[in-house]
Amino acid sequence: MKKHFFKHQAQTSAHPLALEISHANGSYVYDSNKKAYLDFIAGVSANTLGHNYPKISQAIKDQVDNYTHVMVYGEFIQQPQVTLCKLLADNLPDKLETVYLTNSGTEATEGALKLAKRFTGRSEIIAAKNGYHGNTQGAMSVCGAEVQNNAFRPLIPGIRFIEFNNSIDLDKITTKTAAVILETIQGGAGFIEPINNYLQKVLAKCNKVGALLILDEIQSGIGRTGKLFGFENYNITPDIIIAGKGLGGGMPIGAFISSFEIMDCLKQHPKLGHITTFGGHPVIAAAANATLKELLNANLIEETLIKEVLFRKLLIHPLITEIRGKGLMLAAMVETPEIASKVILKCLDKGLLLFWLLFEGKAIRITPPLTITKDEIIKGCNIIIESLNKILAD
Repeated sequence: MKKHFFKHQAQTSAHPLALEISHANGSYVYDSNKKAYLDFIAGVSANTLGHNYPKISQAIKDQVDNYTHVMVYGEFIQQPQVTLCKLLADNLPDKLETVYLTNSGTEATEGALKLAKRFTGRSEIIAAKNGYHGNTQGAMSVCGAEVQNNAFRPLIPGIRFIEFNNSIDLDKITTKTAAVILETIQGGAGFIEPINNYLQKVLAKCNKVGALLILDEIQSGIGRTGKLFGFENYNITPDIIIAGKGLGGGMPIGAFISSFEIMDCLKQHPKLGHITTFGGHPVIAAAANATLKELLNANLIEETLIKEVLFRKLLIHPLITEIRGKGLMLAAMVETPEIASKVILKCLDKGLLLFWLLFEGKAIRITPPLTITKDEIIKGCNIIIESLNKILAD
């Protein structure tokens, strides 16, 4: 299978980890040799409740028995879609009441950008340097990392970039600006949190000039930072949010969410302003409903902050310079990219899954399922410390 993987499946990097997966359950992934790997990646923050979570699996099976795809999104009333949209709206601020379901976070980014342009009648978008919002051409246009974008130019025009957490740069937001799009916590750049009321300052400037604030919650949403959505940690409510990854509990989904007034403009001038065939697929929506209900009814969201404390207590080592992030969206920072790669690969050999961040080579991604247990955290952190000790000794 490995030979066919490399020849017939398009590759995204020169050196994929290339584990041949047999099955997965709880916090563990198993390869074809029956080796167990403790998962500190969670499908890059997608498997919110771990692997093969019974309530998600059952919801998928039940919906398959009823119906799968029956019509393009937005034409038929389908219970899983309506239930999910209302459940999200019921647990968000009043101005975030209308949901558009998509196939992925990237597509949700595209929809949010279109929505902002359509509602404001403006074309300029302000984004952050080293931001990441997806990999289609529109989403790439607002990703401020030239190393990723250069090979695919020209991209969408009218994009200006600011530095995250730099209040002086907010002067670039003007009456020409349709929207400012930011990650609530910068992901690929190194899990960088907003400081000094930065997001509140951005929103105030947007309100002053009539621009919209879009917050990308694809990584920071769905309970990962101790709140259902990351922006709730910073005492603001944006005009539009983007969700994805963890919302589906391991199934592919995205959403952009705004007020009824703003979202309503997509249905006219032109009609069908944003369309999707499989967005809100009933089987995927059923999985998302099960995921969201479990998060809201259990204590998993609140427990992320307790688990964060444990990670920070255990991950103390001369080669770790700091732990960035919030909740279970954490990055262990080391001195060099070479050390980070050595740690990730040594831990892989020892049965622990870690991963890199997109733009920050010195970061080690730690984003386990929210269901990770105390004992599993201790076990994984011990493996990390053992690997660091080995590197230090060498």
